[in-house]
Amino acid sequence: MVNGALADRLRARLRLLLRPSGPLPTLSWRGRVFDVILALGLLLAAIVEGDGRDGEHRPPEFEFDFRGPYDPVPPPAPVPPPAPGLPPGFGPEPDPGPARLEPFLPIEDYELGQTVVVLLLVVLPLVFRRRYPLAVLWFVLGTAPLVSDYNAALRVSFYACVIAAYTAAVYSPYRLPALASLPLAAFLYTQIREPAVPTVPDNAVPFLILVPIVLAANGLRQWQRRADEDRARLARMEHEQAEALRRAAEHERARIARELHDVVTHNVSVMVIQAGAARKVLPTSPDQAQQALLSVEAGGRAAMAELRHVMGLLTTDSDGGDPAATDGLTPQPGLDRLQALVQRVRDTGTPVELTVTGQPRPLLPGIELTAYRVVQEALTNTVKHATGATATVLLEYGTDELRVEATDTGGTPGASAGTGNGRGLIGLRERLAVYGGTLQAGRRLSGGYRVAAWIPLEAP
Repeated sequence: MVNGALADRLRARLRLLLRPSGPLPTLSWRGRVFDVILALGLLLAAIVEGDGRDGEHRPPEFEFDFRGPYDPVPPPAPVPPPAPGLPPGFGPEPDPGPARLEPFLPIEDYELGQTVVVLLLVVLPLVFRRRYPLAVLWFVLGTAPLVSDYNAALRVSFYACVIAAYTAAVYSPYRLPALASLPLAAFLYTQIREPAVPTVPDNAVPFLILVPIVLAANGLRQWQRRADEDRARLARMEHEQAEALRRAAEHERARIARELHDVVTHNVSVMVIQAGAARKVLPTSPDQAQQALLSVEAGGRAAMAELRHVMGLLTTDSDGGDPAATDGLTPQPGLDRLQALVQRVRDTGTPVELTVTGQPRPLLPGIELTAYRVVQEALTNTVKHATGATATVLLEYGTDELRVEATDTGGTPGASAGTGNGRGLIGLRERLAVYGGTLQAGRRLSGGYRVAAWIPLEAP
């Protein structure tokens, strides 16, 4: 059991390590053409350079002397004198001259055809190096022992391995296998045969040391610049997010203020009027005073219910609290509660006539709430600013829009007329703008006030 669990954990870790880190980059047609040119160019360079220098590396047994019997024999090369204190024959070795860099090895005439075929096997995988980077690297490493009998092909195989290793390290999504293949490739080519790795002259060693340092320093500098840019972009995003949160909070506070205004203003205005009426008729008509006080009580209960709902929007537990905590909340008012709203206004002594035309149908809750608020705001203004007026409410269901209109005949301002701040109509326009609606509000030529709203609807 223990060994099985350990094996399962090892397999899980292995799958995690071998999981690709991301998709391959998109290969453009320019990249494909470049890979083809790179493979063919490496093949042609190996053939031309190797075949063109065939005579320079001919073995000594194939060299012939074409001098005639009477041609003078060239004098032998002078032998440097021995150093002081050394016997003859122990002098310094002659200077062979600077080492010459040979990127490609010669191809013998008798094996030209076979070497070309082997070279094709070595370089053709480079055409697919960016499509299958790790597979191409492993293919080049697998064919290296097979071409070890051909020095020219083995040298080109080393170049192909360098290109494939770079491609795998840069493009392969399998990062760990690609990086682990690099030291394996270096070990393989140092163990196969000496011609695999080209000789480097002494005067090229400083460049081989300095060039990687320059490239590494430039890469580090670019990485630092990108890191600074990323930090600046992250700070800018955090600042923008903070600004967005601040604007959202302000918008939410404004929305809550409109909700509180709609809820409190209407119900409190009705309660004030009814309480004033009860005070006036209390000495002479206690029954009417009692009815008015009952209406005040009902209005207060309605106001408290809607206030609890609005505050519940702020105190709802997003992590899932006790659902019983919101049992006392009433739903957002809709057009089904329009008759109750009209009745509460009638109870204040203001005659209100409600007319519904068209085919009533369920609408979006937000649209119904907006229409309800339009009527509520209009009737609240009638009660506050037009005491003794008669109000009319029209609700018209059209095929593509909902029309809401509330008018009054005008009257005298009530005691609470000076408590308004003019934000009611502004809130209505903002509500209607959410659904693409429009609002018209103003005095009528025949006297009184008119509030009309049009809200677009989807065709039934």
